[in-house]
Amino acid sequence: DRLVGFEPWSLVPYATLWLYISLVPALLHLRREMAPYLSAVSLLSLIGFAVFYFWPTAVPKPDVDWTRYPYIEFLKTLDTSGNACPSLHVAFAVLTALWLQRLLRQMNAPLSAQLLNIVWCLTIAWSTLATKQHVAVDLETGAVLGFTVAVLHLHLLPRFRSRLQEAPETG
Repeated sequence: DRLVGFEPWSLVPYATLWLYISLVPALLHLRREMAPYLSAVSLLSLIGFAVFYFWPTAVPKPDVDWTRYPYIEFLKTLDTSGNACPSLHVAFAVLTALWLQRLLRQMNAPLSAQLLNIVWCLTIAWSTLATKQHVAVDLETGAVLGFTVAVLHLHLLPRFRSRLQEAPETG
């Protein structure tokens, strides 16, 4: 946690999460593609909020005079305590990165676009530490949550659904 110091400008990449997560739904063009994505986003949110409800956590107060940084101070007043771990900022960034990577490959996007996707995700994750909104364990658990939900929806559920459709009817 001490490796990443407070960086006031990190609020910019932190705030870009909302633009970043809008890319996947913007690129999905079929209703059948949107349902699994919305399912993934909903599951991630439900798990995160359940953890916040049953095991609330807070970030230790850093030695920073927030009045010197009014935009960060505003962010601190919006964020309630009890919802630090897992970092949903990181969870949504990882979920988005994996879904977007899949879409970029399907579109035969250039490698530069795919690398930008990964860098954007990592920058958002870093910003959660640099704004002092989260600590390393929040980042790690958020990354695991986002990765798990993405893998479940991108790899495991489609195979399960296709097996159900292929299974012969009994009765």
